[in-house]
Amino acid sequence: MAGIGAGLCILAVMLITVAGVFGRYVLHTDLIPGGYNLIERVLFPLIVFWAMPLAHREGLFPRFELLSEHLPRLAARALGAAVLAVEIAVYLAILYFSSTFVMKAVDTGRTMQIGTDTWLLWPIAVMMPLAFLLMLLEMLRLFWVDAVAIFRG
Repeated sequence: MAGIGAGLCILAVMLITVAGVFGRYVLHTDLIPGGYNLIERVLFPLIVFWAMPLAHREGLFPRFELLSEHLPRLAARALGAAVLAVEIAVYLAILYFSSTFVMKAVDTGRTMQIGTDTWLLWPIAVMMPLAFLLMLLEMLRLFWVDAVAIFRG
């Protein structure tokens, strides 16, 4: 789901950019008013938030491997589980605060300016807690794998 979301956002950035350049230099008009704001305030944040779970799943996040490379396998697994437990705690806090922000945005009808119009913020902002929830699910899965491996010996 995260890969499809990030891919569609990248495709939209490409199409809006091409349409903007074509309109500006060939037709001498702005085909998509507020296209730059749309990319800057909507699509780029969505790309980042949807790419985070994928980056974590693929192991592209910085890992605490310097010490674990020199430890026995079981101790390295235990260290990995401890680091994951800290990551889970941090991302639970981020999930909580981002969910609180989205709930307040929904309650207050918070808007952002795109071009000359204003758009509701919450349909975009709701993607933040969803992305952090996906991150947490992946971290919990990895923690479970490490915990099972530790207890099996």
